[in-house]
Amino acid sequence: MTLESPALYVVPTPLGNLADLTRRAEEVLRAVPWVAAEDTRHSGPLLKQLGSSARLLPAHQHNEHEAAARIVERLQAGDSVALVSDAGTPGISDPGARVVAAVRAAGGRVVPLPGPCAATTALSASGLGDEHFLFYGFLPSKGGQRRQALEALREHPYALVFYEAPHRVLETVADLAAVFGGERTLVVARELTKLFETVHSLPLAEAGAWLQADANRQRGEFVLIVSGAPEGVDDGEGERVLKLLLDDGLPVKQAAKLAAAITGAAKNALYQRALALKS
Repeated sequence: MTLESPALYVVPTPLGNLADLTRRAEEVLRAVPWVAAEDTRHSGPLLKQLGSSARLLPAHQHNEHEAAARIVERLQAGDSVALVSDAGTPGISDPGARVVAAVRAAGGRVVPLPGPCAATTALSASGLGDEHFLFYGFLPSKGGQRRQALEALREHPYALVFYEAPHRVLETVADLAAVFGGERTLVVARELTKLFETVHSLPLAEAGAWLQADANRQRGEFVLIVSGAPEGVDDGEGERVLKLLLDDGLPVKQAAKLAAAITGAAKNALYQRALALKS
C-alpha cells in the first residue's frame, strides 16, 4: 500500500471479532512505521498477528498531550502514524481526540478510516423507531452527577446512546428508570461481536430485574439505548403542573392523574416522574 505520507491515520479496530478489521485498516497497520495505541500491550498482539513491524507509541487518556507532541514530531520527520484504541473508533469515548486536534493544529494531514463503532453497531440492532439519536458516551460515575446529567436529557425526543462499564450498569439502569420513567424502552447491548453477544429490548421498569436475574447479564462492555421522550411530555408542561400539585400536598397517584388530565401528558410517565421527584 502506498501511504499518503506523512499522515495520521485514524484506524478503527474490531470490537471483538477480528474478522471485522477492514482490508484497508490491515494495509495501513502493516505499512506505517509507527502505531499510537491506547494500550500497547493490547495492540501489540494484533500487530504481530498482521505481520506489522510498526513501533508502538502509548497514547492513552493520561498522556495524550505528551503523546500528541511525539506524534507531531514523527509526522514532521516524514513518518506516517496510525492511531488506534483498544477497540472501535479512536476519539469516540476513547482517547485520540487531543491527538487529532494537535496534528491538525500543527498543519498535519489526518486520514480517517471507516470501521467498527459500538454505538452504531448497537443502534443497527435496536429496532427503535426514533429518527434521530444522541450519542452521549459514558455518564458520570458518581450517582448525583449522573442523575443530574440524565435530568438534562430527559425531555429530548430522540434515542439516547450511552456506554457503561459492568460494575456500574445496575446503578445506571436504576437511575435511567427513575429519571426517564419505566415506560420508555431500553435496549441493552453487551459484548458486541463477541461469543456472548446480547441485544435485548425491554421497558425500563423491568430492566433492573432482568439484569439481576442472571449474573452473566452484568458482564462485559455495555451500550445502553433509551427510546426518545414520548410526545406530550417533552415540553415540560406536564412536569410543571405535576410539581405544583405535589407542592400542594397531593398524593403521587392523584397528582399524576390530575396533571395528565390538565396537560394531556402520559399519566404513567408522570407517575414515574412523581416518584422520582419524591425520592
